[in-house]
Amino acid sequence: MAMLSFERKYRVAGGTLLGGDLFDFWVGPFYVGFFGVTTIFCALLGTALILYGASLGPTWNLWQISIAPPDIKYGLQLAPLREGGLWQIITMLALGAFVSWALREVEICRKLGMGYHVPAAFGVAILAYFTLEVVRPVLLGAWGHAFPYGIFSHLDWVSNVGYQYLHFHYNPAHMIAVSFFFTTTLALAMHGGAILSMANPGQGRVVRGAEHENTFFRDTIGYSIGAMGIHRLGYLLAVNAGIWSAICIVISGPFWTRGWPEWWDWWLNMPIWR
Repeated sequence: MAMLSFERKYRVAGGTLLGGDLFDFWVGPFYVGFFGVTTIFCALLGTALILYGASLGPTWNLWQISIAPPDIKYGLQLAPLREGGLWQIITMLALGAFVSWALREVEICRKLGMGYHVPAAFGVAILAYFTLEVVRPVLLGAWGHAFPYGIFSHLDWVSNVGYQYLHFHYNPAHMIAVSFFFTTTLALAMHGGAILSMANPGQGRVVRGAEHENTFFRDTIGYSIGAMGIHRLGYLLAVNAGIWSAICIVISGPFWTRGWPEWWDWWLNMPIWR
C-alpha cells in the first residue's frame, strides 16, 4: 500500500518517444507505452516459436531442447525454417524485445525527469548478446558461429569455444571481464551486508545510520566511498563486466585464431629475459 500512495506522483503524462498520447497508457501500476506493446509482441511470438521448434525436435526434456543456428554451409544467408531459419527469426524477435524494453525504460526516465543510467546499463547487456549472436558470426562469415538456444546445448557451445582456443581463460579480455564480474559481486555484497547490518542490528538494539557504514569502512579498509559513491562504483564495475565480455568473445576468431596461451609469448620474448 505504501508504494501505491506514490502512484499518482509517478503516473505522469508525456515523455513518450513514439505513439504520443495514443500509447501513453498503464496496466495497473505498470507503464506500457508503444515499446511495451512491441516488447510483449516480440517476447510472446519468440516464445511461441521456441515451443514450435521444440515440437519439431526429438524431446520435450527442458534441459535438452535446443534451437540451433543454421549450419556453417549457409553462411550469412537465410536458412530453411527447420535448418536454422527458426533460430534466425527468434534472434530477431529477441533483439526486438530487448531493444523495446530499453526504449520503454527511456520513456519512463523521461516521465520521471531522471537520467538514463538504467537503460544505458541494460544497453550494455544487449550489446553483449548482440555481439555473440550477430557481430561475431558476421565477422566470421556464418550464422553457425552463434550459440544455440537451449540449456545443455548452450553450455556445450561455451565449452567447445573454450577448447577451440585451447585455454579461453588465457584470453586477456576474458581475464578483465571476470575480474570486473567478481569485483562487482564483492563491492555490492560488502555494501549490501553493511546496509543489512545497520537496518537489522538485532533485537533491542538501535537501527544505525549512514555514518555508521562510513565509519565501518574507514576503520576496516581505511576509506569510505560514501552512499552515492558505492552505487556509482557498482554501476561502473557491472557495465565494464558486460563490455569486456563482449570484447573477449568478439576478438576470439575474427582477430585471434590460435590458442590464447600463445598470445602471451610477447611476455617470454621481452628483452629483460635475455
